[in-house]
Amino acid sequence: NVFCNPAFELEGEGEECGGVLTDSEGSFSSPNHPGSYPSNSLCVWLIRVPPPSMVQIHVSSLNVEGPSPCLFDWLEVQEQIERNSVVTFCGNVAPPTVNTNSSTVWVTFRSDGSIAGNGFTAQYKAVLPGHESCSREEFMCDSGRCLLPVSVCDGHPNCHDQTDEANCSHKHKCGGQKVGPNGYLESPNHPRPYPHQQCIWYISVDEGHVVTLSFRNFSLETQDVCEFDYVEVHDSRFCGTTFPPDLTSSGPHMTVVFVADEGVADSGFNATYQAVSVLGTCGPSQFACSTGECLQQQWLCDGWNDCPDGADEQGCGNSTYPPFASSCEFIEVEMCQGLSYNLTSFPNIWLSIADQREAATLLRQYRQVLMELACFEPLRRLVCGMFLPQCSPQGGVLQPCRSVCSSAEQQCSQALDLFSFSWPFNCHLLPDSQDPMECSLP
Repeated sequence: NVFCNPAFELEGEGEECGGVLTDSEGSFSSPNHPGSYPSNSLCVWLIRVPPPSMVQIHVSSLNVEGPSPCLFDWLEVQEQIERNSVVTFCGNVAPPTVNTNSSTVWVTFRSDGSIAGNGFTAQYKAVLPGHESCSREEFMCDSGRCLLPVSVCDGHPNCHDQTDEANCSHKHKCGGQKVGPNGYLESPNHPRPYPHQQCIWYISVDEGHVVTLSFRNFSLETQDVCEFDYVEVHDSRFCGTTFPPDLTSSGPHMTVVFVADEGVADSGFNATYQAVSVLGTCGPSQFACSTGECLQQQWLCDGWNDCPDGADEQGCGNSTYPPFASSCEFIEVEMCQGLSYNLTSFPNIWLSIADQREAATLLRQYRQVLMELACFEPLRRLVCGMFLPQCSPQGGVLQPCRSVCSSAEQQCSQALDLFSFSWPFNCHLLPDSQDPMECSLP
């Protein structure tokens, strides 16, 4: 029984990980750190310190497939006394220090079968009540909550006492909402060296228009990969001294992110944006969304909403376009037969599973464990809903509803607690709905 061993992996592709940590301080890291962690890993650390001390965790380095909301690989911290107190991390920016309110904490590391990073390394120690602390560069509020410098004076209160947004006159303001047909944005302090800061601009123009962004000056820290100082638009990052090309949004909104670390600083950038009308500019064989975006003919009535309002999938009963050919297939995995649905579709983009054969191979490793639990049935429905998601004949697949995950967690948590095993799913990432058009109830 794998639950009898507090250190195990789901597939055993890498070195053993996890365990029970009872010293007053210590460290732990992802398998193979600082090398790349193995795929399909599930590592659980149970940290116990003597009451009334509480666990403090500091993640000193983090390079885990991201970004938020951490659908693929993640590091999770869960307190014993507050079941709803779960924090999840991914990406390549180490999070602030975590001062928990518990003497027992579960830390879970999970990786999927695709992209891997260098993982993480973390330290923990026992801290007496009233002695909570943060790292030197971090900001503490709410009697123990730590914030990274980029979260202080950023225009968004992150603390209940709002002290992170007090006395901010010294801070260079940047980011915010930009509306209107044209405008201007620049890095803080431009053209002088920019400070260590993060700025996010949200540009909005009228419906039927798109946003075109043009850079007039651009000089950021030179680097091979844009990790330290960069501008990010449409999931594309730009750094160094080469001007980015003119960038155009697909609709009336554009988000521009500027990030600067604590190292080398340059003069930064300035840029202008312009609203450009796209109504009436679609070709004769294209379809115009209300946002002005032009769609190719084969995207109409294909079962997927490509326009934000779904206009490309309306009135398809009498469409002269080719009908959507369903990619649904009957469920052949024995463990997952007899659900409320019998059709699924692959590839599974959430878990990076290519087909039913691969899903069956992964589920065999779960089956023996699941069958030993009294809550086998609700857990089976959840696991099958994740591995073999419901396919709609109209196209697309549905994740399990959040209630399916929460119900399974409620029924299984006591059994898992007996083995010092934390709940392996992030229920809050699933749709919070009961609408059968939005999620499934296996």
